[in-house]
Amino acid sequence: MDALAGLLEGPRARGAFMIRACFDPPWAVRVEDRAPLTVMLMVRGEAVVLPDTGESVRLRPGDLAIARGPAPYTCADAPDTAPQALILPGAECRHPDGGTLNGSMDLGVRSWGDRLDGGTVLLIGTYLMDGEISKRLLDALPPLLSLTTDVWQCPLTPLLMAEIVRDEPGQEVVLDRMLDLLVIAALRAWFSRPEAEAPAWYAALADPVVGRVLRLMQDDPAHPWTVASLAAKAGVSRAALARRFTERVGEPVMAYLTGWRLALAADRLREGPATLEAIARQVGYGSAFALSSAFKRGYGVSPQEFRARAVGARTS
Repeated sequence: MDALAGLLEGPRARGAFMIRACFDPPWAVRVEDRAPLTVMLMVRGEAVVLPDTGESVRLRPGDLAIARGPAPYTCADAPDTAPQALILPGAECRHPDGGTLNGSMDLGVRSWGDRLDGGTVLLIGTYLMDGEISKRLLDALPPLLSLTTDVWQCPLTPLLMAEIVRDEPGQEVVLDRMLDLLVIAALRAWFSRPEAEAPAWYAALADPVVGRVLRLMQDDPAHPWTVASLAAKAGVSRAALARRFTERVGEPVMAYLTGWRLALAADRLREGPATLEAIARQVGYGSAFALSSAFKRGYGVSPQEFRARAVGARTS
């Protein structure tokens, strides 16, 4: 698995919130839904995304923004427009004064706002739960990023416009996969940009020694790696590898390996019914007990509690 594939293979929407927002200026929406990740694709008109801290992002037709939660932000036609709607967790929509707005701005299937032929059209896709986007990916992203049409062209816009308003059996699954594809395409373009602040381990992949060691661990986490065996594979001494790895990645070799294995275990706990013993073997632990002990140190809860919370979040 190459490093970018390993980073981007995480998005797995499950019943994601997707909508076509249609407005006439002036308009503004305050978003406080605490969602882990939201994608905004500008189709018509212009908008500005204003985080509570940090720089705003201006969107024009074809531009895309990705907001990493749970920090709130405002999306509007202009920076000084007062919000007319407040989006809360669970896709609840209210007036800024607290009165309910649910249903009053519906414009049909997955469409919302003033009128369908409004001057502004924005496609919005939101991952609703932690676990649909891997923590490693979220940690690699800034709170708000944007891609403009001079650095990328989104081939999915016409297809998304057509599919988002369809109401057919299985349509939610179709839209989930399209959202995943949109995120992967956007982040692949963003990580190629010089201004992208990729995580230290990602930049370290260019190092001939550290990059080889990272790939060995990522490709085969179940192998009983030691610093000595990894150093031998990389053709350097243990001391040289330990020093170079910590300098490039920001943590020791075995600390990185532990974090990688536990992240993989967390993904498997969220995804399916595999036994803890089976997951332990897949990610490099000799027994369920060993994995459980390491997992509780790393995540603060047992694997069983972690899985129960993930299942509860999906079904609530």
